[in-house]
Amino acid sequence: MPRRDKIAVIGAGNGGQSTALFLAEKELGDVTLIDIVPDMPKGKALDILEGAAVGNFDVKVVGASKMEAVSGADVVIVTAGSVRKPGMTRDDLLDINVKVVASVAEEIKQHAPESFVIVVTNPLDVMAWVMKEKTGFPKERVVGMAGVLDSARFSAFIAEELDVSVKDVSAMVLGGHGDSMVPLVSCTSVSGIPLTELLPRDKIEKLIKRTRFAGGEIVKLLGTGSAYISPAMSVVMMAEAYLKDQKRVIGASAYLSGEYGISEGISGIYLGVPVKLSGAGVEAIIEIGLDDDEMKMLVASADEVKEQIEKVKL
Repeated sequence: MPRRDKIAVIGAGNGGQSTALFLAEKELGDVTLIDIVPDMPKGKALDILEGAAVGNFDVKVVGASKMEAVSGADVVIVTAGSVRKPGMTRDDLLDINVKVVASVAEEIKQHAPESFVIVVTNPLDVMAWVMKEKTGFPKERVVGMAGVLDSARFSAFIAEELDVSVKDVSAMVLGGHGDSMVPLVSCTSVSGIPLTELLPRDKIEKLIKRTRFAGGEIVKLLGTGSAYISPAMSVVMMAEAYLKDQKRVIGASAYLSGEYGISEGISGIYLGVPVKLSGAGVEAIIEIGLDDDEMKMLVASADEVKEQIEKVKL
């Protein structure tokens, strides 16, 4: 029997469990769900496994409460950490989640040194940076899940506004995964028709604003947590691109060191940009032409990420 890939999901909250389920449904590999809470990840993994016959998937799904279970993983997806509550920003999670992600990174470095790591924990761009710093992995093997989700949200809102299929909407969002993100109107279209030909500027601005605060909108509505279904779908898409060497061109939080003309003062950070994601990991960062306003917004977003990174003490 041919070897199956092993995918470890660290953090068995709503996001981790949803991610494990979607991975299993796509049969991307055997899934190990890890959380420090005793027995809980085993229960959640068993719940998924017991649905295999109905869901028509045939992979192993196991849970573990010790980080050694990440051993041998080809892909590690990190969802561990605190989530936002009403009134909190992603930045409010900084101090708490730096400690969590730094600890997780040490375990990955020890037990899965050849893995490809996708970070979901917020504040996303800073946590991806922490992961790379603590593992010492090359930049191609550590990426943050951001642009896929942000672009999907922008697409969903556009489709809703125009009453068209979301399948026909193509959108791109750059920048930090936060309120300073940069939805690119110049790169957004519906079946190739520029968005600016379908909607007036004032309605486009409302969609941009809603996209920037989409996560907070869900936090407010839920009252007890943050989004987890759409982030899980997004990170599974990224894992699939890596495992199947799909060479997908998507938005992701990637390590920048001068791309997009970002000055030396803010190089060496993680920021949402278009990348080619393949079996080599982040195979390439794709630089696209931005107008002056878009470039100013991207630099401002990078500055915010840099300020957060400067607060981190590893």
